Amino acid sequence: MDRPLGRQPRWLGSPWSRGLAAALAGAVPALTFPAPSWWWLAYAALVPWLLLVRTAPTYGRAALDGWLGGTGFILAVHQWLLPSLHVFILVLALLLGALWAPWGLLVRALLGGAPAAGRCAAALVLVPSGWLMVELVRSWEYLGGPWGLMGAGQWQVPPALRLASVGGVWLVSLLIVAVNTTLAELIARPAARLPAVAGLLVCALAVTAAWLWAPLPRTAGTVRIAVVQPNLTGTPTERLARSEALTRSLAGRGVRLVIWGESSLYQDPADRPALAERLAALSRQTGAELLINADSAHAERPGISKSAVLIGPDGPTGDRYAKMRLVPFGEYIPFRSALGWATRVGKAAPTDRVRGTAQVVIPVAGAGGLRVGPLVCFESAFPDMSRHLVRDGAQVLVAQSSTSTFQESWAPAQHASLAALRAAENGRPMVHATLTGISAVYGPRGEQIGERLGTDRSAAAVYDLPLAEGTTPYTRFGDWAVYGAVGALVLAGGFAGLRALSGRSARAPR
Repeated sequence: MDRPLGRQPRWLGSPWSRGLAAALAGAVPALTFPAPSWWWLAYAALVPWLLLVRTAPTYGRAALDGWLGGTGFILAVHQWLLPSLHVFILVLALLLGALWAPWGLLVRALLGGAPAAGRCAAALVLVPSGWLMVELVRSWEYLGGPWGLMGAGQWQVPPALRLASVGGVWLVSLLIVAVNTTLAELIARPAARLPAVAGLLVCALAVTAAWLWAPLPRTAGTVRIAVVQPNLTGTPTERLARSEALTRSLAGRGVRLVIWGESSLYQDPADRPALAERLAALSRQTGAELLINADSAHAERPGISKSAVLIGPDGPTGDRYAKMRLVPFGEYIPFRSALGWATRVGKAAPTDRVRGTAQVVIPVAGAGGLRVGPLVCFESAFPDMSRHLVRDGAQVLVAQSSTSTFQESWAPAQHASLAALRAAENGRPMVHATLTGISAVYGPRGEQIGERLGTDRSAAAVYDLPLAEGTTPYTRFGDWAVYGAVGALVLAGGFAGLRALSGRSARAPR
């Protein structure tokens, strides 16, 4: 039964002002991601939202505060989609924001009123676990994928990257939300400082343990690679000419693999012998193999696939990967028969792209058999895809991308930062190569290697990429942090159910 929590501040008495406050509080964590990259804010960014939800006069209002805060979060993190989706971005934000409604109920139940020490201690486990469930559900590719996970804002913080090697970005998210929950308890309920301080100590010990004992990747030599970023959005012919010119400048520099960005070719060299020979000649001239990305047409059905294709001195090697996880509304429209109207209010995909069927590890003969694991565009946001490639033997992860549509927004920086997390999670270097920036390269600990190519650069950059051996705990054990969160919530739900049943039995007439 809903129970009021007592007198509220006057401005919170209005449902409109309270709703606006919830949306603004939910938007605050967006500042922890690039471009602002205020990573330090993450450890207190959720506190205003938590404090607001805990004061909800009823459980229904707590669910609404969670929903509106989630809507604000989605809008702030994905605000760069507004020029493409227009009003539809609000519809999507409201749909995804609803995932935080159950989290609002959980916060109200555990932090509302004057919680005793036991309830405060439970909140330190269950509130972060509930948040992780929201991240897990919205990470489903058909709901938009895992863009803007709370832990992703820590991509440049070495202790957080070490923690990611133990439990992935999920473990980093858990830690951040636990710290926020602790701070909210200390502010709202100083009398419960013992479990709150204990929670902070546990978080600090977890990071320290990961820093001291998590296995580090073992160095295994280097390989010289190059990234070609033409930074040209003109005709396909102009883009190809610029990419060729930049690639020719690499001749004689000892490069073994040259990586081009997503949709670097509008034709598939496998279907165009003249184009294949032109690229093979470029490979012979530079002494390097080329990993290009082509828009491949399919005779059996309409639409194209984004295909990573390796070109050697004799032409395409036969090894290729077609993008499997497509961007909702950008590359296909889910339930097109019902949601096809999105094409009339924004720049949603007029036709659906063709999905690939399996991940591929591509050996590069010219680089001593170096095994490359390709990803295309926002596939770098999915932790499981990079982990799968490394478990299949990939020595280098490569993401080929293009964010030219969002060039003046936060999107290029947000996207490039994800490669640092994937590298640290799996102890393998990762290359993020784009057409128009930002291109970046990260070592096996998630550390930046060499220069980043910004959105104002047209260049071919050379990197001596450190290779690594060994298996990180995350690569070996996978998403154990997620399973632990699920287990904690199931146990808590079972315990609450048993208590309710025993209480009902005690009150029953005898």
